[in-house]
Amino acid sequence: MKTVFFDIDTQLDFLYPAGALYVPGAERIVPAIARLNRVAAQRGMPVISTTDAHLEDDVEFKIWPRHCVAGTIGQHKAESTLLEKRVVIPNRACDLAGDLAGGGAQQIVVEKQTVDAFATINLGGILGRLQADRYVIYGVVTEICVLYAARGLLETGKPVVVVTDAIEGLKAEDTERALAEIRSAGGTLATLGQVA
Repeated sequence: MKTVFFDIDTQLDFLYPAGALYVPGAERIVPAIARLNRVAAQRGMPVISTTDAHLEDDVEFKIWPRHCVAGTIGQHKAESTLLEKRVVIPNRACDLAGDLAGGGAQQIVVEKQTVDAFATINLGGILGRLQADRYVIYGVVTEICVLYAARGLLETGKPVVVVTDAIEGLKAEDTERALAEIRSAGGTLATLGQVA
C-alpha cells in the first residue's frame, strides 16, 4: 500500500508564540510532526508539505492578520520538519515532470495562498503522479487548513488518517467539529504511535 504523508502548514508564523498568527500550543506538536516526516522518509513514503506563501497584499489578509508572507522568516517551515531531499512547487504553472523527475524528493513543499491546498494549480497533478493508496495528515490549523486538506483527500476515494496528537486547532469545539466531519466522511483518527 503506497502511503503519502501530508504535513499541513507547519510554519513559524503558526507554530511559535512569536509568530504572526500563532496557534496556541502548536509548538508542542513539532516533535511529532518531525518524527512523522522522518519516519515517512525512512520508509520511502513521500511527504507533501503545504505552506502558505502569501503576497504582500493577499486577499486573505482581509480575513486574518498578515502572516507567512513569501520570503519572510515567519513563512519558513520549522527546521525539524524539513527533510534533506526536498523540492518546492510554487502555486503557478511549472514543469512537474521535471521538478519531480527521478523520484528523489522525500518532501514536496507545495506553496499556496488560500486555506484550501486543493485550490492550488499543482496539487492535483502531484497526487496523480504519486498514485497513493492512502493518506496520513497532520499539522495546523485543524479546523481550517487541515480540514480543507482532509476534505480534498477524502474526495479521492482513498483512506485518510488524521494523526490526532500531531494536529492543533484554535478552538476545542471547532476542532471537535472538524474531526467529526472528517470521520463522518470516511476518514479515521489515529495516534502518532499507531502511525509511526
